Amino acid sequence: MSTQDAHTAAFLEHRNLLFTVAYEMLGSAADAEDVLQETWMRWTGVDLDTVRDQRSYLVQITTRQALGRLRTLGRRKESYVGPWLPEPLLTTPDVADDVELAESVSTAMLLVLETLTPTERAVFVLREVFDVAYEEIAVAVDKSPAAVRQIAHRARSHVAARRPRGTASSAETRDVLASFQRAVETGDLQGLLDVLAPDVVLMGDGGGVKQAVPRPIVGADRVARLLIGGPARTDGVLAYEPAQVNGFPALIIRLDGELDTVITVRSDGGVITGLYGVRNPAKLSFMERETALRR
Repeated sequence: MSTQDAHTAAFLEHRNLLFTVAYEMLGSAADAEDVLQETWMRWTGVDLDTVRDQRSYLVQITTRQALGRLRTLGRRKESYVGPWLPEPLLTTPDVADDVELAESVSTAMLLVLETLTPTERAVFVLREVFDVAYEEIAVAVDKSPAAVRQIAHRARSHVAARRPRGTASSAETRDVLASFQRAVETGDLQGLLDVLAPDVVLMGDGGGVKQAVPRPIVGADRVARLLIGGPARTDGVLAYEPAQVNGFPALIIRLDGELDTVITVRSDGGVITGLYGVRNPAKLSFMERETALRR
């Protein structure tokens, strides 16, 4: 095998893992793809005879590139119009089978990760999701192993205080979404109220390109009336399609056959506690084909 073929084979073997690392650090599939391109460029210049563990080495390169991109992304978010939500992914069915992986890429968890510093996020993702050794993380983030352990402890405590109260199974989420879909499609206000938690939060991301709620809407009555009234004022035909997004059941809304909105939810105890609607077209490009994620 030629040197170029050896580089290519190793990169392709771990590509889905590297994409997952970058996506969990960034919450943006487009930026994760850019990070993979940068990782590939650096990987092709590495002498493979000096690499003991190719998987570990590639994860380290990806982490460094994602950290740089994360800081740039942070500046972009400062000028973003309206709430910023993670970019939804149409995921392969096997992602839901790995409960820990599915939870780690859920919209609710990615929003929690947004509250960490870039280094905290990198350390948390590598340690808690991918079980990378502290010594390897230290190389990736340019810290001592002792410092990485402290950062990991701080990040775990931070996430534990903010993560969703409970993680509903895919089956439970699917049932809740089915009830939600029926109520919205039929304009059943009471049916919608029955499936929403009293303190439900609705967030919308239009990026200043598509109309969306400019700030989070809190409370079942306010959210329900907005969701019932919105479709009634829409010109065109709306269609709701169940889908598997970020490892969990979700809804795709099409307007006159064209992809318009992706809705993901957080549910607990048989009711929806969080609704997240992404309408920004720039964030919907990964909804046209399934994406494989790996740990």
